[in-house]
Amino acid sequence: MGIPEATYHYHVKNYGKEDLDTELKELITSLFKKFHERYGYKRITKELKKLGHNINHKKVYRIMRELGLKCVKFMRKSRKYNSYKGNVGKVAKNRLSRRFNTPIPLQKIVTDITEFKCLNEEKLYLNPILDLYNGEIIAYGIKKRPTLDLVTEPLQETIEIIKNHAIYRTTIHSDQGWHYQHNQWVKALKKNNVFQSMSRKSTCADNAAMENFFGILKQEMYYGEKLVSYEDLRSRIEEYIHWYNHERSKEKLDGLSPVEYRTQSIQLAA
Repeated sequence: MGIPEATYHYHVKNYGKEDLDTELKELITSLFKKFHERYGYKRITKELKKLGHNINHKKVYRIMRELGLKCVKFMRKSRKYNSYKGNVGKVAKNRLSRRFNTPIPLQKIVTDITEFKCLNEEKLYLNPILDLYNGEIIAYGIKKRPTLDLVTEPLQETIEIIKNHAIYRTTIHSDQGWHYQHNQWVKALKKNNVFQSMSRKSTCADNAAMENFFGILKQEMYYGEKLVSYEDLRSRIEEYIHWYNHERSKEKLDGLSPVEYRTQSIQLAA
């Protein structure tokens, strides 16, 4: 028959028996679809445990393999957008020095710009600002061109959040792109008592937390997909960022999403 003898006897023995994992398989399939086929067996296991199922990750792996549920979003990398134009303004020292962890909300935030290709040779530029406390995107800008307002608009939104919620002086870290050396950016930080920090030249590891977010974002909703119009891609990115903040679980946040972690921390503190 072209199959191992043990496999043959296993199926003969279990032929006609009820599949005891039918409901579990349906739940796993439902979770896999709910999270847009972006979760592998480890994350699905955590979601099952959130729902009260005491289940081993090996069993989830076996069931997902049996059902053909495989995360295929991780494919390739693209060229990084580079906004460096030499010293066109003030270059700040690296205050962060790769110390990306903090137990204090809004104490350390990072930002950068990334580029996407769209239909008809158009491009989309994204500038998010990420809180290293919980990995939450607290503000972002999206434009067709990498103009100065791509970074200043989300900065003003972030400054308002800092004024209302920060309990410790904030440091914002970026690369040495011309936007972040610009007098308007530097003045806004000084005016609002925010420390400025910059990566060393051509050292992307100095802003690894932001690079990691860009990698996850593109792998989960951009790579492997057909090119779409600027407006369609903008909508997809906005939808993804909301999902990332509110639903996507992070292992280092005890399986919670960034917003869930922040909300839980506030409740515990109260």
